[in-house]
Amino acid sequence: MAVESTPEVLSQDIRSFLSAIPRYATIATVNPDGSPHQTVIWFLMRGDWLVVNSRHGRRWPSNLRREGRANVCVYQAEDAVTVDCAVEREYEGEEAQADIAAMALRYDTPDVAVGEIDRYRTERRLSFILRPTRVRVHGDPR
Repeated sequence: MAVESTPEVLSQDIRSFLSAIPRYATIATVNPDGSPHQTVIWFLMRGDWLVVNSRHGRRWPSNLRREGRANVCVYQAEDAVTVDCAVEREYEGEEAQADIAAMALRYDTPDVAVGEIDRYRTERRLSFILRPTRVRVHGDPR
């Protein structure tokens, strides 16, 4: 059974589910023709906000810039949290590089992360801060 809420602050259980174990997320955005676009991403939690990062030139960041909204789904087995989000802020440069470095260290082993971080430094990176506007819970995520 799905439970809906419109929190200004995510519950502790939801925040824990999203941040405790490095789970991948799927981000869904809207293409210019109205069709959906989904891709798997890394993310970080900053309080109640989600941080996502990409290399310039990908479709989902372009869609996010144009539309200003996305849906992020994080799941583990039969438990899932789906979050409708609005773009609160976007930025580039060193701050975006710090985000992707933190994500690499979160999702990869330290030795792999170091090599990835070096590669990311050669790329133009973009980060978005996403503010949850609606949360749907499926199962019993903790």
